[in-house]
Amino acid sequence: MSSPRTPPSRGGRSAMSMMESLLGLLRIRVKRGVNLAVRDVRSSDPYVVVKMAKQKLKTRVIKKDVNPEWNEDLTLSVSDPTIPVELTIYDHDTFSKDDKMGDAEFDIKPFIEALKMNLQGLPSGTVITRLQPSRQNCLAEESCIIWSEGRVVQDMCLRLRNVECGEVEIQLQWIDLPGSRGL
Repeated sequence: MSSPRTPPSRGGRSAMSMMESLLGLLRIRVKRGVNLAVRDVRSSDPYVVVKMAKQKLKTRVIKKDVNPEWNEDLTLSVSDPTIPVELTIYDHDTFSKDDKMGDAEFDIKPFIEALKMNLQGLPSGTVITRLQPSRQNCLAEESCIIWSEGRVVQDMCLRLRNVECGEVEIQLQWIDLPGSRGL
């Protein structure tokens, strides 16, 4: 029998220990796709799937557009900042399996490191870190981690792999959770 203070455990772990292992939430704003691959006759119906560990989220489908504007927020809970975030674009098909339109992966460690710095008092727009495109990442151009209006923000343009063309623009933001382990 559990006491009134201890929540009953679900699947061997209590809700408290789940919260305690959590660092916070990573909000990924999927802004837009640029020059995505054509997978239907003249266009594609793209959507984005974001995965981190066992979590999987997806955007809505944008019909007949190889330069879609999603401007959609997907939020992942982060307990291990060393796990990369995987992003895959698919072409939605009604009568057959959705076609893959490329993928990308990005590391959140530099973003998490910037969050740990004491940045209060910095002017808005201050660049904290610059990340350069390389063979070890999917960046299409330099990505800056910026202090903007009291929060750390990172804009990224990711070049898609395993496809003939295409890029995806995203933005990272952090959400602290009361009761979580925190950074």
